[in-house]
Amino acid sequence: MRASRTENLLRNALAILVIAFFLMPIVWLFTTSLKLQRDTFQLPPVWLGFQPTLNNFAFAINQIQVGRFVLNSVIISAGTTLISVVLGTLGGYAVSRSRLRFVGASSYFFLVLLMIPPVAMLVPFYLIMRDLGLLGTYWAVIILDTVYNAPFVVWMMSNYFRSVPTEMEQAALVDGASHFQAFRLVALPLAVPGIIASVLYCLIFSWNDFIFALLLTSPSTKTVPLAIMGQFSTAQLQWGYMAALSVFAVLPVLLVALVLNRYFVQGLTAGATKG
Repeated sequence: MRASRTENLLRNALAILVIAFFLMPIVWLFTTSLKLQRDTFQLPPVWLGFQPTLNNFAFAINQIQVGRFVLNSVIISAGTTLISVVLGTLGGYAVSRSRLRFVGASSYFFLVLLMIPPVAMLVPFYLIMRDLGLLGTYWAVIILDTVYNAPFVVWMMSNYFRSVPTEMEQAALVDGASHFQAFRLVALPLAVPGIIASVLYCLIFSWNDFIFALLLTSPSTKTVPLAIMGQFSTAQLQWGYMAALSVFAVLPVLLVALVLNRYFVQGLTAGATKG
């Protein structure tokens, strides 16, 4: 009994330490966004007991106009996620149901594509977007983010669809359903966990994208990461302003992740037939 209690205490203590380690930067970010500049550099850092202020958020909204950058990030992230998940889901289903060996192995080829660093492809991507007349538009970033997101979705969804029993689709075909109806009514609902995971991956990747947005956007289409970078200067850094901008960058994705997490497990049994 004592040994088990000691193990539980150690396990809980270790879990608390790990959680605190990962939460500390987020706590620092939110507290710094509420601090005056003079309170930012206090040693040791003051976590509580400082005079809170919303001046940093007011500056981010009124002077930097962070709302415009957030809107641009939403448009690019939503477009990238939608296209990547739709194409990746259809491609993953085709790969998982193909009986040709080279097609089944191609899912790993899609994963290998992710190993190519984006910076290595900047010059050809830039020239292609220039020739297409897409420089400075949302579509330039959406297309290139999709190039990197869609292969991952194909790989992930092909694995999810392989776990779906083909007998269920065959039963639907016997009942008169078309192949597309069997995909939409049987396979797709059972793959909801994979779809949600793919949505989160694509959303986070495109929301945090910096290199493509830096090279391909115009002043009217710049995203939140570029707004944060714009606060760097040779003069003294205004950490409060940067922290407030970072809150605007973190909060939307965090809220979406919390909402989608509720439905992650629910899709496991969705669409199952009753015996």
